[in-house]
Amino acid sequence: MAALRAGLIGLGSMGRHHARVLRQLEGVELVAVADAVGDSHGVAGDLAVGRDIDHLIAAGIDMAVVAVPTALHERVGLALAAAGVHVMVEKPIAENSTAGLRLAEAFESAGLVGAVGHIERFNPALQEMRRRIEDGQLGETYQISTQRQGPFPGRIADVGVIKDLASHDIDLTSWVSQSDYVSVAAQTAHRSGRPHEDMVAATGILENGVITSHLVNWLSPMKVRTTTVTGERGALVADTASADLSFYANGTFLTEWESLTPFRGVTEGDIVRYALAKREPLLVEHETFRDAVLGRENRVVTMRQGLRTLQVAEAALESARTGATVRIGQAAPTR
Repeated sequence: MAALRAGLIGLGSMGRHHARVLRQLEGVELVAVADAVGDSHGVAGDLAVGRDIDHLIAAGIDMAVVAVPTALHERVGLALAAAGVHVMVEKPIAENSTAGLRLAEAFESAGLVGAVGHIERFNPALQEMRRRIEDGQLGETYQISTQRQGPFPGRIADVGVIKDLASHDIDLTSWVSQSDYVSVAAQTAHRSGRPHEDMVAATGILENGVITSHLVNWLSPMKVRTTTVTGERGALVADTASADLSFYANGTFLTEWESLTPFRGVTEGDIVRYALAKREPLLVEHETFRDAVLGRENRVVTMRQGLRTLQVAEAALESARTGATVRIGQAAPTR
């Protein structure tokens, strides 16, 4: 079978990694790249660098990765949908949910694969966490909390920390728990002089009753990437920067007699750190997109799911603006 012809638009900080992975992806050939400001990272190799999306379409591509600024996602994505090209667009899906809906509908009506690059779903620690939760290791799940903090990335200029960083946590929380957000409440801060928020503390509740909390900022001198899921039998803790997963067991074992007394809390039990195969999440994400294009197993983050994540992010921004808890619209996808 001939290799899928792939294009990449956007050769910046994220685009350069997409270029590297596309070149090593079995069954795919990177045949065209484009960026309005050129190839600042020198990743094009022997490929001519086009200026816009027409350059990719003219190359006769089957699939494309869109890594341009968020404000351009809709225009670029719609052009590719009209040309019959399968697309994976970097997160967030679009600048706002109205644009995201137009993108999702365009790919659905064209019968094309439309995916969103929520890469944390492909982190081995989170994939193993989801499997263990699904297998019942924690019993009933009570809470999911995340921390995603670190220095400001100079590449981000068009969105704040909620749509950029917190969207990772929104998506992974829904995915790990297999339940959508019902409502969200958030507080934000602007401490660095940029037009968008650079800190957020958000809480939420999922359809399955799990409560969530997210601490996200661009103002921490140390990089923190943790997800903790607490349940009746203990807690699973993932460090997504190192792809480590640990289990902290609830050490309280009630005897028949003690079960007649009021619940007194939990105690520390065994702690286990799991040995995991740690494949690069970006490579796994690309393999998943390729397989969906080929009609094999489709495990991509769909545009509908990406839209839902953006709607939760927008609800968090609205909550921060108004000081009220905001309920999420009822266009929930299956995770």
